[in-house]
Amino acid sequence: MDITIPLIVGSAVIDSVNPCAFAVLIFLILYLMTVRNKKKMLFFGLVYIFVIFLVYFTAGLGLLSFVKSIALTKFFYHFTAGLAIILGLINLKDFFWYGKGITLQIPKSQKERLDKYIKRATLPATIILGVLVALFELPCTGGVYLAIISLLADKQTWWSAFFNLLVYNIVFVLPLLVILVAVYKGLPPEKVEKWRQEKKKWMKLSIGLVLVLLGVIMLLI
Repeated sequence: MDITIPLIVGSAVIDSVNPCAFAVLIFLILYLMTVRNKKKMLFFGLVYIFVIFLVYFTAGLGLLSFVKSIALTKFFYHFTAGLAIILGLINLKDFFWYGKGITLQIPKSQKERLDKYIKRATLPATIILGVLVALFELPCTGGVYLAIISLLADKQTWWSAFFNLLVYNIVFVLPLLVILVAVYKGLPPEKVEKWRQEKKKWMKLSIGLVLVLLGVIMLLI
Protein backbone atom coordinates (compact mmCIF):
# COMPACT_ATOMS: atom_id res chain seq x y z
CA MET A 1 0.00 0.00 0.00
CA ASP A 2 1.63 3.23 -1.17
CA ILE A 3 1.41 6.23 1.13
CA THR A 4 0.27 8.95 -1.28
CA ILE A 5 -0.68 12.57 -0.73
CA PRO A 6 -4.32 11.85 -1.75
CA LEU A 7 -4.46 9.13 0.93
CA ILE A 8 -3.04 11.49 3.56
CA VAL A 9 -5.29 14.39 2.56
CA GLY A 10 -8.41 12.22 2.26
CA SER A 11 -7.87 10.66 5.68
CA ALA A 12 -7.23 14.08 7.25
CA VAL A 13 -10.42 15.48 5.71
CA ILE A 14 -12.46 12.65 7.23
CA ASP A 15 -10.70 13.06 10.58
CA SER A 16 -11.31 16.83 10.52
CA VAL A 17 -15.08 16.32 10.29
CA ASN A 18 -15.02 16.18 14.05
CA PRO A 19 -18.10 17.14 16.13
CA CYS A 20 -15.91 17.62 19.22
CA ALA A 21 -13.60 20.31 17.82
CA PHE A 22 -16.43 21.95 15.88
CA ALA A 23 -18.58 22.22 18.99
CA VAL A 24 -15.98 23.88 21.21
CA LEU A 25 -14.92 26.32 18.49
CA ILE A 26 -18.54 27.36 17.92
CA PHE A 27 -19.15 27.80 21.66
CA LEU A 28 -16.02 29.95 21.89
CA ILE A 29 -17.12 32.10 18.94
CA LEU A 30 -20.64 32.48 20.37
CA TYR A 31 -19.24 33.76 23.64
CA LEU A 32 -16.75 36.14 22.03
CA MET A 33 -19.50 37.59 19.85
CA THR A 34 -21.43 38.56 22.97
CA VAL A 35 -18.64 41.00 23.83
CA ARG A 36 -19.00 42.43 20.28
CA ASN A 37 -15.30 42.35 19.54
CA LYS A 38 -14.73 40.55 16.24
CA LYS A 39 -10.97 41.14 16.23
CA LYS A 40 -10.72 39.48 19.63
CA MET A 41 -12.88 36.63 18.34
CA LEU A 42 -10.62 36.13 15.33
CA PHE A 43 -7.41 36.29 17.36
CA PHE A 44 -8.53 33.87 20.06
CA GLY A 45 -10.01 31.56 17.43
CA LEU A 46 -6.68 31.45 15.57
CA VAL A 47 -4.80 30.79 18.81
CA TYR A 48 -7.22 27.97 19.66
CA ILE A 49 -6.81 26.34 16.23
CA PHE A 50 -3.01 26.70 16.27
CA VAL A 51 -2.81 25.06 19.71
CA ILE A 52 -4.92 22.12 18.49
CA PHE A 53 -2.64 21.78 15.45
CA LEU A 54 0.50 21.95 17.62
CA VAL A 55 -0.71 19.38 20.18
CA TYR A 56 -1.99 16.98 17.51
CA PHE A 57 1.18 17.26 15.41
CA THR A 58 3.54 16.97 18.39
CA ALA A 59 1.67 13.95 19.76
CA GLY A 60 1.73 12.25 16.37
CA LEU A 61 5.40 13.00 15.86
CA GLY A 62 6.28 11.72 19.32
CA LEU A 63 4.37 8.48 18.77
CA LEU A 64 5.91 8.03 15.32
CA SER A 65 9.44 8.52 16.69
CA PHE A 66 8.78 6.18 19.63
CA VAL A 67 7.46 3.36 17.46
CA LYS A 68 10.36 3.65 15.01
CA SER A 69 13.02 3.88 17.72
CA ILE A 70 12.08 0.66 19.51
CA ALA A 71 11.32 -1.37 16.38
CA LEU A 72 7.67 -1.95 17.28
CA THR A 73 6.36 -1.02 13.86
CA LYS A 74 4.89 -4.45 13.00
CA PHE A 75 3.21 -4.91 16.39
CA PHE A 76 1.91 -1.34 16.42
CA TYR A 77 0.76 -1.71 12.80
CA HIS A 78 -1.43 -4.75 13.51
CA PHE A 79 -2.62 -3.43 16.86
CA THR A 80 -3.72 -0.17 15.23
CA ALA A 81 -5.46 -2.01 12.40
CA GLY A 82 -7.56 -3.94 14.91
CA LEU A 83 -8.21 -0.82 16.97
CA ALA A 84 -9.32 1.10 13.85
CA ILE A 85 -11.91 -1.56 13.09
CA ILE A 86 -13.24 -1.52 16.66
CA LEU A 87 -13.45 2.30 16.77
CA GLY A 88 -15.03 2.30 13.32
CA LEU A 89 -17.75 -0.11 14.46
CA ILE A 90 -18.45 2.10 17.49
CA ASN A 91 -18.87 5.11 15.19
CA LEU A 92 -21.17 3.11 12.91
CA LYS A 93 -23.21 2.14 15.98
CA ASP A 94 -23.55 5.84 16.81
CA PHE A 95 -25.07 6.47 13.39
CA PHE A 96 -27.99 4.17 14.27
CA TRP A 97 -28.08 4.41 18.08
CA TYR A 98 -26.30 7.63 19.05
CA GLY A 99 -25.49 7.93 22.74
CA LYS A 100 -26.39 4.35 23.59
CA GLY A 101 -23.67 2.11 24.97
CA ILE A 102 -20.06 3.05 24.29
CA THR A 103 -19.87 6.42 22.50
CA LEU A 104 -16.76 8.23 21.28
CA GLN A 105 -17.11 11.82 22.46
CA ILE A 106 -15.68 14.34 24.91
CA PRO A 107 -16.36 12.90 28.40
CA LYS A 108 -19.38 14.52 30.06
CA SER A 109 -17.31 14.94 33.21
CA GLN A 110 -14.99 17.29 31.29
CA LYS A 111 -17.62 19.43 29.55
CA GLU A 112 -18.09 21.73 32.55
CA ARG A 113 -14.33 22.14 32.73
CA LEU A 114 -14.20 23.17 29.06
CA ASP A 115 -17.17 25.49 29.54
CA LYS A 116 -15.28 27.28 32.32
CA TYR A 117 -12.39 28.14 30.00
CA ILE A 118 -14.75 29.11 27.17
CA LYS A 119 -16.50 31.70 29.36
CA ARG A 120 -13.25 33.23 30.56
CA ALA A 121 -12.30 34.20 26.98
CA THR A 122 -8.73 35.16 27.88
CA LEU A 123 -5.53 34.22 26.04
CA PRO A 124 -4.30 31.74 28.71
CA ALA A 125 -7.78 30.19 28.93
CA THR A 126 -7.89 29.83 25.12
CA ILE A 127 -4.51 28.07 25.08
CA ILE A 128 -5.59 25.69 27.85
CA LEU A 129 -8.88 25.09 26.02
CA GLY A 130 -7.02 24.17 22.83
CA VAL A 131 -4.78 21.71 24.68
CA LEU A 132 -7.70 20.08 26.49
CA VAL A 133 -9.83 19.77 23.36
CA ALA A 134 -6.94 18.25 21.40
CA LEU A 135 -6.52 15.65 24.15
CA PHE A 136 -10.22 14.98 24.76
CA GLU A 137 -11.17 14.73 21.09
CA LEU A 138 -8.73 11.89 20.36
CA PRO A 139 -11.36 9.27 21.33
CA CYS A 140 -13.72 10.85 18.75
CA THR A 141 -11.50 10.46 15.69
CA GLY A 142 -8.12 9.31 16.97
CA GLY A 143 -8.48 5.99 15.19
CA VAL A 144 -7.86 7.55 11.77
CA TYR A 145 -4.80 9.39 13.06
CA LEU A 146 -3.35 6.28 14.68
CA ALA A 147 -3.92 4.24 11.52
CA ILE A 148 -2.08 6.82 9.40
CA ILE A 149 0.80 7.03 11.93
CA SER A 150 1.19 3.24 11.90
CA LEU A 151 1.26 3.20 8.09
CA LEU A 152 3.90 5.94 8.06
CA ALA A 153 5.98 4.20 10.72
CA ASP A 154 5.86 0.88 8.88
CA LYS A 155 6.36 1.99 5.30
CA GLN A 156 8.26 5.30 5.20
CA THR A 157 11.54 6.84 6.27
CA TRP A 158 11.41 9.23 9.23
CA TRP A 159 11.63 12.41 7.13
CA SER A 160 9.02 11.26 4.61
CA ALA A 161 6.74 10.36 7.49
CA PHE A 162 7.42 13.76 9.11
CA PHE A 163 6.37 15.58 5.93
CA ASN A 164 3.20 13.53 5.50
CA LEU A 165 2.29 14.00 9.15
CA LEU A 166 2.71 17.77 8.72
CA VAL A 167 0.43 17.75 5.65
CA TYR A 168 -2.12 15.65 7.53
CA ASN A 169 -2.33 18.09 10.45
CA ILE A 170 -2.54 21.18 8.23
CA VAL A 171 -5.50 19.63 6.40
CA PHE A 172 -6.98 18.53 9.73
CA VAL A 173 -7.40 22.12 11.02
CA LEU A 174 -8.51 23.67 7.71
CA PRO A 175 -12.28 23.21 8.36
CA LEU A 176 -11.89 25.03 11.68
CA LEU A 177 -10.14 27.91 9.89
CA VAL A 178 -12.90 28.05 7.27
CA ILE A 179 -15.59 28.20 9.97
CA LEU A 180 -13.72 30.88 11.94
CA VAL A 181 -13.21 33.12 8.88
CA ALA A 182 -16.82 32.61 7.74
CA VAL A 183 -18.16 33.67 11.16
CA TYR A 184 -15.76 36.63 11.21
CA LYS A 185 -17.14 37.68 7.82
CA GLY A 186 -20.71 37.55 9.07
CA LEU A 187 -21.99 33.96 9.01
CA PRO A 188 -24.15 33.46 12.13
CA PRO A 189 -22.46 30.85 14.33
CA GLU A 190 -25.91 29.56 15.28
CA LYS A 191 -26.28 28.31 11.69
CA VAL A 192 -22.96 26.48 11.91
CA GLU A 193 -24.04 24.85 15.17
CA LYS A 194 -27.41 23.88 13.67
CA TRP A 195 -25.60 22.32 10.70
CA ARG A 196 -23.26 20.43 13.04
CA GLN A 197 -26.17 19.01 15.02
CA GLU A 198 -28.03 17.99 11.86
CA LYS A 199 -24.98 16.31 10.30
CA LYS A 200 -23.51 14.77 13.47
CA LYS A 201 -24.77 11.28 12.67
CA TRP A 202 -23.44 11.49 9.11
CA MET A 203 -20.05 12.59 10.42
CA LYS A 204 -20.05 9.48 12.60
CA LEU A 205 -21.00 7.33 9.61
CA SER A 206 -18.21 8.67 7.40
CA ILE A 207 -15.59 8.30 10.13
CA GLY A 208 -16.79 4.79 10.96
CA LEU A 209 -16.67 3.61 7.34
CA VAL A 210 -13.17 5.02 6.80
CA LEU A 211 -11.86 3.44 10.03
CA VAL A 212 -13.24 -0.01 9.20
CA LEU A 213 -11.95 0.23 5.62
CA LEU A 214 -8.48 1.35 6.76
CA GLY A 215 -8.29 -1.41 9.35
CA VAL A 216 -9.31 -4.14 6.92
CA ILE A 217 -6.90 -2.94 4.22
CA MET A 218 -4.05 -2.78 6.74
CA LEU A 219 -4.69 -6.37 7.84
CA LEU A 220 -4.89 -7.65 4.28
CA ILE A 221 -1.71 -6.08 2.86
